[in-house]
Amino acid sequence: QVQLVEFGGGLVLPGGSLRLSCAASRGIISNHAMGWFRQAPGKEREFVAAISGSGGFSHHADSVKGRFTISRDNAKNTVYLQMNSLKPEDTGVYYCASGRYSYRSNEYDSWGQGTQVTVSS
Repeated sequence: QVQLVEFGGGLVLPGGSLRLSCAASRGIISNHAMGWFRQAPGKEREFVAAISGSGGFSHHADSVKGRFTISRDNAKNTVYLQMNSLKPEDTGVYYCASGRYSYRSNEYDSWGQGTQVTVSS
């Protein structure tokens, strides 16, 4: 099973940018689709973006389309989430996961521990 670690969270002003990284500390991610999910306080975990194993297909939630971009570098065993034009409602814990290409969280079987993103002035 793949073991995942997220990096890059932090505090950012509205309108700012962050890039999250998700590295596999064990296992190889090139055979797996990868997804990013987030969970705000008091809310359920929600889909943010997914990318196929080869990187040829990707999908973003409507709430982040045009602002966030998922990408991957299989040579580095790493997936990224570039987040631009951040809004306070983007605040939450961001998780990466490996599994099947889907917006459904139950299609992913390995999860990272999460990284906090806070968008606030």
